[in-house]
Order: sequence, then C-alpha cells, then structure tokens
Amino acid sequence: MSAAHDMGLWAPSSEDVHVWVPATASRLDDAGMRLHRATPPVPVIRTDPLEPIINVLFHVARCLPPADGLAVWESALRSKKVDADTLAAVGWRSTRASRFAHVATSLSDSGLETHFRELMLTIGVRLRQQVWVDGHPVDAVIGERLVVQMDGFAFHSSPADRRRDLHQDARLVLRGYTVLRFDYVQILFEPQYVIDTVRLAMAQRRHLRAPR
Repeated sequence: MSAAHDMGLWAPSSEDVHVWVPATASRLDDAGMRLHRATPPVPVIRTDPLEPIINVLFHVARCLPPADGLAVWESALRSKKVDADTLAAVGWRSTRASRFAHVATSLSDSGLETHFRELMLTIGVRLRQQVWVDGHPVDAVIGERLVVQMDGFAFHSSPADRRRDLHQDARLVLRGYTVLRFDYVQILFEPQYVIDTVRLAMAQRRHLRAPR
C-alpha cells in the first residue's frame, strides 16, 4: 500500500503495514502488519526495498476488497504507470489479478468512479464513463439522460469548485438531463443510499429521453 502511494496511485487509507515476505517465513511477529506470502510475478532479491509496479498490483489484487483493488489498478492505467497490453500479458498466478488485467480501464478519473461503476454492476446497471456533453466531460451517464457526478475532496472542496459544479449542473439540467451528485463518503460508506437513489431515478424514467 505504501508503494502504491509512493507511485502516486489512488489507494484507500490503511492502518496496517503491508509487507511481502517469503512463503517460508514463519517466525514473525505480525502485530500491526499484514503479511503477503504469495510469490509475485517479477522476481526481486530479498534485500531490494523497491517493488516493481507489477508486483505492487499483484499484492493489491490479492489483499484489498475487489472494488478497492480495481480502483488502484485503474489509477495505474490512468496515470500511464503501466499499459493494458502489458497487464494482459503477465502470468499473474492469481485469479483476481487475472480478472483485473482484463476488465481494468483508464476511463475512471478517480477511485471513486471505479467504486461507483462496480457498485452499479452489482445491481445490473451499466453506464458510460467520461461522456462529453456540450463540450464538457461528465463522470458517468446511465441510459440517455441520467448524469452522475462524483465529488472527491481534492477537486470539490473550495467555494470556486462549488460554483463550477453548480454551473455545470445548471447547464446539464437546461439541456434536459437529470443530475445526481455523490461524494466520497456516500459512495464508499453509504452505498445503499447511492443504490436506492439511482434505482428511484430510473423508476421515474429519468434515464430515458423525454418524448417531445
């Protein structure tokens, strides 16, 4: 996890220290640590303090909850730390890592967007990411007219950010879109609220183009 942070990848906060150790290491005090014993794809000597990004992604896939792990992988693709062809060609020796290598994309602009997409897939809702409307990108569109925007703290915390978001929402509404906006806490810690809100909007047919 610290390696992912050091590489500039999106990664959830963790109070544990994650450490890779050889599979034969047994006499260790693991208090406050999460030990990774699986052998990663890229061979490294035991005294090397730096893990290659392929190994970091391997451990992330095996250790974190699926949505968190996939968000880290997509952050690596988005920041061009690695490319999709390279990921697909690696012999991962991990079922989850192999799946990530085939489903991860660079479309998610943040870990929140990955989490939201995966949350929607659990209820059978498909969406389009980074759709341009009137010359401006929106985070996600469900159907034809339901726009979902996700507010991470970094780019939505100042009064200027708030005014920009309000301008964007008004522009979309005037063009016939319904706009739902969720923040970091809602997506990560109140997923049922997010699911219920999207379902209600779809029940009201807000994702469909209104007849003229």
